[in-house]
Amino acid sequence: MALNIERLTQKVNEALEQLRPFLEADGGDMELVEITEEGVVRVQLLGACRDCSMSVMTLKAGLEEAVKKVAPEVVRVEAVEMV
Repeated sequence: MALNIERLTQKVNEALEQLRPFLEADGGDMELVEITEEGVVRVQLLGACRDCSMSVMTLKAGLEEAVKKVAPEVVRVEAVEMV
């Protein structure tokens, strides 16, 4: 079954919006880059999140958990570097 990328994008962005106040409080942020057909969510770390030693935990325990709650078809969340 093909993923509904448009619906997933909306759900991922809603999860990001829930986390955003906590990220911004520490001078950071994340933005959705893409969702692959395989169900991988790729985000770009912004601001203080780029260099934060806790960013992996934020991705896994924060964003990935929140996303999988509303969109269990998501396989994983990973950070990408934009050039």
